[in-house]
Amino acid sequence: MFLSDDHGQQLGGGASIASAMPRAPIEPPFSARFRRFSDFDLVPDLGAQIGSVTWFRGLATCLGLCAVTLLLAPGFETPIYGTVPAPLTGAERDASRAQAIKPLALGATTGRRMAATSLVAPLADTPERPILNLDAKLASGDALLGTLQRSGVGKTDASAVSALVTRAVALGEIQPGTMLDLTLGRRTDKAQPRPLEKLAFRARFDLKLEVARSGGGLALKQVPIAIDNTPLRIQGAIGSSLYRSARAAGAPAKAVEAYIRALASRVPVARLGSDCKFDIIVKQARAATGEVQLGNLMYAGVNGCTSKVQLLPWDQNGKTSWFDGAGRGNATGAMAMPANGRFSSGFGMRRHPILGFTRMHKGVDIAAPWGSPVFAASDGVVQFAGRSSGYGNFIKLSHGGPYGTGYGHLSRILVRSGQHVRRGQQIGAVGNTGLSTGPHLHYELYKNGAAVNPRSVSFTSTQQLTGNDLGAFKAKLGTLLRVPVGHGAVKDAD
Repeated sequence: MFLSDDHGQQLGGGASIASAMPRAPIEPPFSARFRRFSDFDLVPDLGAQIGSVTWFRGLATCLGLCAVTLLLAPGFETPIYGTVPAPLTGAERDASRAQAIKPLALGATTGRRMAATSLVAPLADTPERPILNLDAKLASGDALLGTLQRSGVGKTDASAVSALVTRAVALGEIQPGTMLDLTLGRRTDKAQPRPLEKLAFRARFDLKLEVARSGGGLALKQVPIAIDNTPLRIQGAIGSSLYRSARAAGAPAKAVEAYIRALASRVPVARLGSDCKFDIIVKQARAATGEVQLGNLMYAGVNGCTSKVQLLPWDQNGKTSWFDGAGRGNATGAMAMPANGRFSSGFGMRRHPILGFTRMHKGVDIAAPWGSPVFAASDGVVQFAGRSSGYGNFIKLSHGGPYGTGYGHLSRILVRSGQHVRRGQQIGAVGNTGLSTGPHLHYELYKNGAAVNPRSVSFTSTQQLTGNDLGAFKAKLGTLLRVPVGHGAVKDAD
């Protein structure tokens, strides 16, 4: 009998069907028994399958464990005996407390002290540090000697240092608050002061002094410090506040205040538009060691709008004044000259040239060509502008307070009653109207309504640089205007 496999091959004689089929593996007897208990749970969850056989088996297990625990307990009223160490006393107690950890709030001394042991031996003398490094601050340069002695320097060394420093720089030139870097050496006897080994301090912004012990004495060494004196230039838009804008741009507070005072002498600062730009140049010294010193205001300018200003401080006849780009200084005097001319007739009693009799001349006459401009002597309000008998065309101004001014014989009137005028503003023109023998300005000054001598109040005069002074002034102005904006800019700590 022949059988074929799945592929049509015949199986040889003597083969049986059982030999052709795959055989199942035979399990060992122990594995079969173990697999029977693989799903057995010794501690089932009592919250699941409540009332089942598994649940009751878990309950029995729990009760059994509780019974075993109670059987092993020593008893509820039986005491447990232990050993309590005797309290420490004397040195043992101190040593224990020094090593114990306890909250500081409860009076602990942990880390503060250690109890003395047999290894601790008292010292007959306290040893000193071989070298002391100290810092001292000078109240003033003249106090150098006293400051050194208070820092522990002997009188001999302190006097020698003072003599050496005086040769290099006057003590009065040393700035208050200067820090002294001191090094004191070892001394052989505690009754004697320590010897000075080294002293270093900044005597001037451009000079550092060092005093060191060399051989048996002290020697002075001068260390020059390179200084860059290029000024600091700051520009920016004025915006809503000139002061805040300048400070935000990095200008020092004192320089901004001086800048505003200089501008106020030429233009109304409050009327500078937000489109205007400030231009500030401040004296500056930058040391090679990194320190910066800012000095006085060197230039005050406004540009970028109709109010263009260039102001530079200039020393003339021992007095420093601000001059503009054309070399004109500040105007001085209480009132501006109302017309450019000469005084042809004074204040007081005189014979009238037309009427022929003597009467009071209540003002002064200023001879000037016909049509020359007439200016307001000071800020004020027009009280009258029109024809006034012998004055001809006449203007009267009130300047607030007790003062007022009058302008007669005008050929033209350029203002009207109630109008506000500013100092130096043209209000009319020189003429020959009214009782007049020729072109001139009749100018009157009133105090509390009564006419007073106009020449009793000084008229404004303006300084003007000329010649070599004007050339030197413009050369300095050109040099400052070439300073780059923001050169060496630093942050202010005011």
